[in-house]
Amino acid sequence: MGARRRAYSKNFKLEAVAMTNDDNGKTVAEVADDLGIDYSMLRHWRVKYNDSGESGFPGHGNQNLTKEEAEIQRLKMELEIAKEERDILKKALAIFSKKPRY
Repeated sequence: MGARRRAYSKNFKLEAVAMTNDDNGKTVAEVADDLGIDYSMLRHWRVKYNDSGESGFPGHGNQNLTKEEAEIQRLKMELEIAKEERDILKKALAIFSKKPRY
């Protein structure tokens, strides 16, 4: 079996990024080593933070979706249901529009 993937909280990520921005004289690699995480992971977190700020770390699942993302997801679900209903109605129309064979 593979090793379980480790998850980090939003606060941990923000604090780690803040430690790299402080004037403590440490490099990103040294901060990553002190925290026991991979350098590339911390570098990735820094890029996400610089691009999106705190919203760059949304967490797991749907709990942290923006209003627009939640609305898009809801509309996609509604569209999928409407497509299924349309397909069922098409099949029913085809069945009931056939001339009966006597």
